[in-house]
Amino acid sequence: MEHVLGIGGYFLRAADPVALTAWYRECLGLDAGENGLWQQEPGPTVFATFEPETDYFGSRTQGTMLNFRVRDLDAMLAQLGAAGADVAAETEDMVGVGRFGWVTDPEGNRIELWQPA
Repeated sequence: MEHVLGIGGYFLRAADPVALTAWYRECLGLDAGENGLWQQEPGPTVFATFEPETDYFGSRTQGTMLNFRVRDLDAMLAQLGAAGADVAAETEDMVGVGRFGWVTDPEGNRIELWQPA
């Protein structure tokens, strides 16, 4: 049986695609090249589904949430806060999984940041 090899892309609608792309590059260091191609570091990826009533994504109108792996969650959250990003005050620790924090991009999309255990 054939199976998928990994995430091939993630696409967002944006009122201002150029500005939103710049925010991801400047605030998160996501330096996507021509056609949005970004070479990410190897590591685990989580695929999970949630009940329709979940508040985990922030707004209930947000149908998906992007999760980025980070090396140092505290440093990343501090960097985002210093840049004026909308950083959630809380973080979450999951034993054996890692630490989680959240930021909302300028277009209102909540993003999860994950420092694996």
